[in-house]
Amino acid sequence: MPASGLPLLVVKLGGSLMTSPGLDPLLALLARPHPARLVLVPGGGPFADAVRQTQALLAFDDALAHRLALDAMSHVGEILAARQAAFTLVADEAAIGEAHGRGRVPVWHPAGLRAGHPDIPESWTITSDSLAAWLAARLGADRLVLCKSVDVAAPGDRSGWEALAAAGIVDDAFPGFAARYGGPIRIAGPSRQAAAGPLLGLDAAEDDAA
Repeated sequence: MPASGLPLLVVKLGGSLMTSPGLDPLLALLARPHPARLVLVPGGGPFADAVRQTQALLAFDDALAHRLALDAMSHVGEILAARQAAFTLVADEAAIGEAHGRGRVPVWHPAGLRAGHPDIPESWTITSDSLAAWLAARLGADRLVLCKSVDVAAPGDRSGWEALAAAGIVDDAFPGFAARYGGPIRIAGPSRQAAAGPLLGLDAAEDDAA
């Protein structure tokens, strides 16, 4: 099947995974050929943590913190792209399509959002979770996969996402972005990160939620 006919999955890699011993096996798994087109969205990881700490120290506004957090995602994306030859850093939809056409796995960095976007508030209510859902909606993705450092099932309705937001599992804005995306969402915790089927939902969709 040509690449253009394969399902399109947006896979968000949580920032907390960047210091996990399971990171390299997970990246190796994602770099393998799959019966799907993947788009990886990196979290900000330690770079985003540094932005939060520096904001607390120097008291700059949330709009600047948001832009610096976008930079944090880009830096993590650069690192991920350097760790797997199959990965390539991309900034827009055209580059995503080109990467898939070359058999590569695009790692999205949100530099284009630095100038602002009417759909995206410039505040800490937005993290890479919501940006992944926003990108999934833009691309018309068949599924959004959130790779997390905790095992939790994806809820089936907005109130469930709001409960996960209150618990800090997803960001505060995510329930709204998930609703606007409208497609199936899977949360892949550590127990699902060892094999492609459980991770990506290519074998079943019992825990997918819209």
